[in-house]
Amino acid sequence: MNKKRLRWLIRRILFFVFLLILGIMVFKTISFKSKQVSITSIEAISIGDNVISHLSDVVKITTTSYEEKIDTTAFLAFQKYLDSNFVLVDSLLEKEFVNDFSIVYKWSGKNTRLDPILLLGHIDVVPVEKESWSAWTHPPYSGAISDGFVWGRGTLDDKVSILGILEAIEILLEEEYQPERTVYLAFGHDEEIRGFNGAQAIARIFKQQGLTFEYVLDEGMVLIEDALPGLTKPVALIGTAEKGYTTLKLTAQLQHGGHSSMPPAETAIGILSNAILKLQNNPFPAKIDGPIKMLFDYTGPEMNFPMNTVFANTWLTEGLLKWQLSGKNTTNALIRTTIAPTILRSGLKDNVLPTEATAKINFRIAPNESTQSVLEYVQNVIDDERVRVVSENKEFISDPSPISSTNSFGYRVIEKTAHEVFPDIYVAPTLVLAATDSRHYIDVSKNIYRFLPVRMKQQETKRIHGIDERIAIEDYKNSIRFYHQLLKNSCK
Repeated sequence: MNKKRLRWLIRRILFFVFLLILGIMVFKTISFKSKQVSITSIEAISIGDNVISHLSDVVKITTTSYEEKIDTTAFLAFQKYLDSNFVLVDSLLEKEFVNDFSIVYKWSGKNTRLDPILLLGHIDVVPVEKESWSAWTHPPYSGAISDGFVWGRGTLDDKVSILGILEAIEILLEEEYQPERTVYLAFGHDEEIRGFNGAQAIARIFKQQGLTFEYVLDEGMVLIEDALPGLTKPVALIGTAEKGYTTLKLTAQLQHGGHSSMPPAETAIGILSNAILKLQNNPFPAKIDGPIKMLFDYTGPEMNFPMNTVFANTWLTEGLLKWQLSGKNTTNALIRTTIAPTILRSGLKDNVLPTEATAKINFRIAPNESTQSVLEYVQNVIDDERVRVVSENKEFISDPSPISSTNSFGYRVIEKTAHEVFPDIYVAPTLVLAATDSRHYIDVSKNIYRFLPVRMKQQETKRIHGIDERIAIEDYKNSIRFYHQLLKNSCK
């Protein structure tokens, strides 16, 4: 065969391969059907402005979590406030305190054959650094009602959930509504410091009582605008799983220190720095699977061209997607286990070479990995006998949560309610990057979801744990409407 004919044949083959790939892409795109359910929105129930005063008032109660102490006065004041302002809840629901400050309510249903549901929230909030107070538009514990917002710690994380749920139940009790299914509420007091005395203790009691829940709903993701490129509507993101958590301590140790005027070729600080650099240069592999693949399956068909084609053909575009998603902190965290050096310690004096240097590195672990696989990966990447790697704070490590189904009663009822209360949105499952109290309840339910029914823009999410935490008044009222309808949908 001469060269001219060979070139012609190669071109023909490449042309047919191109046509084949193009044909597959077109077919995949055409068959990439919407997973959105057709639900008619409902008329919004009327909610008075007294709910705004309630949220403002509880923000003023500084139920702040600290590792070393607890302000018992604030937590007791919070309990007293709920009793005084949610009179029907206090008088008609069973109530129990766990470890003094966490609260469990039980609203008995008529049909005891139905598994109960469990709604979660947490009473505590993170501290605010004194140095940042001047940067707040309104003081962080003022509960200011201004410019259409309620301002302060807890308006997003997480007094909004507790108050929203209680306001919804108070309305239902006023309507003399009685649920078919029993409803439990569990409000932990120490979620921000791992939840050992709150959620974990409550879950242990539930397990001892032999309770299993049809579904559990906790805080987590939100209804977010501009969630992904190519989407024209906000997306209610329902967390079907959350990442695991571990912190590893790296220690580089040498037999000798010495004078800084005669430094050796390698120092403890240098060895440790090199180990950290190796980790940062060798991130965990990116994966588009589990909840993230489901996120794209639910949102991809709703995207404009060409983004819908990209997500319909991940068999071809996966590498491009990983590269693109790796470029932003928020999306990079969705597709891999993340590596975050958070604490470095070494040295006592500027002219003395230390014999030891330590670092703490926090990892948020993607599904299908584990605390053990993270430890092994780090040891293999560093590959230096002089650097010891151990698990830090072993009482607070957790593997990624199980992935809850999108076909369960729980997911479907949350999805349906979101469409009813928030018209003209999409709903999609996703992965929660942070840790929530829900991880403590995996022994009492197979269906655990994480969704805070609050509408936010992408840039506003930094207010959670950040400066100028706030919630729009109408968004808060809509969250109450969501819980009100969710309870009716779950318990009829």
